[in-house]
Amino acid sequence: MPVAEGGAAAGGQRLRPPSLFLMLAEARSLFELNSSLVLSPLLLRAPKGDGQPVLALPGFLASDLSMMPMRRYLKELGYDAYAWEMGRNFGGAASKRDALRDLLRRIHEASGRKVSVVGWSLGGIYARDLALQVPDMVRSVITLGSPFANDVTATNATRLYELLSGESVDDNPEIREAIAGDLPVPATSIYSRTDGIVNWHTSLLRPSATAENIEVHLASHIGLGVNPAALWAVADRLAQPEGEFRQFDRSGPFAIAYGPPENAQS
Repeated sequence: MPVAEGGAAAGGQRLRPPSLFLMLAEARSLFELNSSLVLSPLLLRAPKGDGQPVLALPGFLASDLSMMPMRRYLKELGYDAYAWEMGRNFGGAASKRDALRDLLRRIHEASGRKVSVVGWSLGGIYARDLALQVPDMVRSVITLGSPFANDVTATNATRLYELLSGESVDDNPEIREAIAGDLPVPATSIYSRTDGIVNWHTSLLRPSATAENIEVHLASHIGLGVNPAALWAVADRLAQPEGEFRQFDRSGPFAIAYGPPENAQS
């Protein structure tokens, strides 16, 4: 289903949040975590890192604990993984901009290298904004189930976000439009059509020579950051040499879990 600018789907209809059925099915996230634990020997066969720093940003209402499995996995592969250390993420895309930029700068200065930023859900919006603010410090951006494009109100968390953060998703339209556009660094969006929190159309970036969408079949929103196929994709994307970008090769050990490249544009 093609989606037009301004958040309306083709034909003038606005996007809707995922159904109640998909939202209730988010309970399968525990299965995704257990699958990653069982498949850990296979996951550790992913391409190894070069010691680059990676900042992991949690989703809405989540804390660094939610990103711990990913950080641990990336450290095992040879990355220098950093937590955001800001407690629970109660939102505030605008109010957290300065603090996140300062955090990224500290990591960049301490490591002497550009930082890859991996963001889950709302964390991915932060990650894309950082790449726009300080592209000279960012090596690449990877988002997981992040609602940054099209009708960003098409989630089952919008009202709660606005209540807890004190910000409206309609605030700062210029920043929102920039985050939805092309980034000056390599970007990957990992998403699932069975996401029970975020309408998957809001996670689609415009594919280009340095940007791509990767669909993970049957993944949940809550489980996307611990889903074994998603973890493999994150590791594969991070392993690319700095300054280079190649499209994701879906022929690896989790090939059956990925949608074909053209699905991201349908």
